[in-house]
Amino acid sequence: MILTGRADDPVAHGGDLAAARRLFPDAPEPFLDLSTGINPNPYPLPRFSAGLYARLPNPSAVATLAAAAARAYGAPSADHVVAAPGTQILLPIVASLVPAGRAVILAPGYPEHARAAVWAGHTFTAARSIENCGDAALIILSNPNNPDGRLFTRGALGGLAADLRRRHGLLVIDEAFMDAAPAGLSFGGDLAIDNVVVLRSFGKFFGLAGVRLGFALAAPAVAARIRAALGPWAVSGPALAVGAKALTDTAWIARTRKRLEASATRLDATLTAVNLDIVGGTSLFRLLRTPAAQALFLHLGRAGIWVRAFPDQVQWLRFGLPANEREWRRLNKAMVSFRGTATA
Repeated sequence: MILTGRADDPVAHGGDLAAARRLFPDAPEPFLDLSTGINPNPYPLPRFSAGLYARLPNPSAVATLAAAAARAYGAPSADHVVAAPGTQILLPIVASLVPAGRAVILAPGYPEHARAAVWAGHTFTAARSIENCGDAALIILSNPNNPDGRLFTRGALGGLAADLRRRHGLLVIDEAFMDAAPAGLSFGGDLAIDNVVVLRSFGKFFGLAGVRLGFALAAPAVAARIRAALGPWAVSGPALAVGAKALTDTAWIARTRKRLEASATRLDATLTAVNLDIVGGTSLFRLLRTPAAQALFLHLGRAGIWVRAFPDQVQWLRFGLPANEREWRRLNKAMVSFRGTATA
């Protein structure tokens, strides 16, 4: 989905269960929310002292988190890392690092990229490939892409960054789902190129989207500009603490990657069993394409299962992962009954 060019255009996102209940008021509760690409089994929260909520965030805790993020994401040092209350707030700041001009947003993609470009004063066009970006001053893309999981190699992105650098342009690589991608694709270790900003999301892989934590990875001078724009105390004390702990928990990270891969394979089996065409995704979500997308969306909604629909791609639906066996059984039952309806 791409905005029409206004920064105040409404943008639909996953996870809006209030909208689900308005649309399906008679659906059984609780809703099974499969509309996001967020890990349904979150990192276990540590116990926090009351003082952590009472005090302003400590600069030493910020430094500890930045060092943990640098190690986890392959950045050269903590000086290359900016912690923020989610990557969403970073998008317009990063888009403002270059003078207003023409921005290119890779499509299909995350609609907030276009909104950020507009807020920063850019005009934007959508491009289907990195070979068709022309003379843009700003290019924003996701790797892996959301919602189709398309991947870009580091070599291809390095070439794009070099081309942008010759005209003083900026490349923004949103790696929100990189934790769920094959190893070796992150651009976070290539930050000697000073016109690239890499964004990393904490909430998706660690399943703690409500903590509101994300990172910008950039050359130190660029990182300093982003840090200054955020101002002091950008990240809460509890978010600093849980982020530092989770990013250094290598055993949990390794187990979770294996579990997510197994769950994605299981989701594939669930979808293909009813003859649905999977066209992409990551280990946190799958995108399917079917002429019956609207009928399936309504069928699942009436069963209390909320999936992600795309108003501008009416044959697409995106499925996140169930959290446990009860949720898997509920999804399987609904999918089997849909097959029966479709073939009746």
